[in-house]
Amino acid sequence: MQNQFGKITAHLALRNWRSLILGALYLGLSASLFSQEASDPASSYAKLPDSPGWEAASGQASTSSSTATVSGTVLDINGGLVPTAKVTLQNQSGQPLRVETADSMGFFAFKNLPAGTYKIRITAQDLQPFESYEFTLHAGEVHLLPLIALPIATNTVDVTVTATEEQIAEEQVNAQLQQRVIGIFPNFYTSFVWNAAPLKPKQKFKLAFRSATDPVTFFTTGFLAGVQQARDTYPDYGQGAEGYGKRYGADYGDIFIGRMLGAAVFPTLFHQDPRYFYQGTGSIGSRTWHALSSAIICRGDNGHLQFNFSHILGNFAAGGISNLYRPDADRGAVLAINNALLHTAANAAGNLAREFALKNITTKIPAYAKGKVAPAKTPPKEPAKQ
Repeated sequence: MQNQFGKITAHLALRNWRSLILGALYLGLSASLFSQEASDPASSYAKLPDSPGWEAASGQASTSSSTATVSGTVLDINGGLVPTAKVTLQNQSGQPLRVETADSMGFFAFKNLPAGTYKIRITAQDLQPFESYEFTLHAGEVHLLPLIALPIATNTVDVTVTATEEQIAEEQVNAQLQQRVIGIFPNFYTSFVWNAAPLKPKQKFKLAFRSATDPVTFFTTGFLAGVQQARDTYPDYGQGAEGYGKRYGADYGDIFIGRMLGAAVFPTLFHQDPRYFYQGTGSIGSRTWHALSSAIICRGDNGHLQFNFSHILGNFAAGGISNLYRPDADRGAVLAINNALLHTAANAAGNLAREFALKNITTKIPAYAKGKVAPAKTPPKEPAKQ
């Protein structure tokens, strides 16, 4: 036991002596180096080599201090990355300066930019384009744009809608049914569209029925019956309420039957248009002739001018049917002829009013309805210079 203790003590003593010797050598070397630095401080650093890449880093710093960088990341509206987006750097006027393509992470960067004001425009397939606000870069600035989210482009399809001739005619008829002189009296049968679409049978009946059952028609019939009673026209009807009722019924029968036959039934059978087409241009003489002749000449559904069988036969037919309810003393062929001639003359007079007087006092005429448009005048050719 004592022998083992002695060996441990001897080992520790030898270890302490070594430590003292090494410590003394370290102190002596430190004192020598300190004295050299005190005499020439730069000499010691001059002997140390530069760290690898220090010179390259210093050169880069001096160059980048005068330029700027702008960068950003392109996403779609759902937060997905948008690689290969085309990013264009523009000046304040919108002129492109440089173009970059976003990488696989949607990142782009414009480096070595001079100080100035810029904006960027981004385009990508199936996404709506984006143009940023203007931003100013200062020398040495690294500008990071906020995340840019591009909305999904809306798919657009060019559709050409072609209205049929019947649909155009329906629209024009509906517009005519709004036309009223001074906003009161119907002017349904005047077409201010010169090249109006031809009417189909159902549209001819629609016009005729609406005209015959318009409230103003009932009012004017009542006025006519009152005038006849005051003048004791058709004396066999008598006076009083009964006489007035008979006159009113007969007069309205003439109007309703004549309108349905002359403006719906016969125009359908003969394929003719029952409307008056406002000319509006040309000399007074040509317009007057157009108005008067329209009582006996009409436009066919094929666009050609034809004898107006519809109105003429309609007036004669209505006159003939009136023999069924007119007084016995007034019946006969003369009644039918007189009614036919009277209604034909009334049509001619009404056409003159349509052509020269009613246009300016008729309400709700479509803006595009301007009658027969005068052809543009071709300037005379100058004689060839010899």
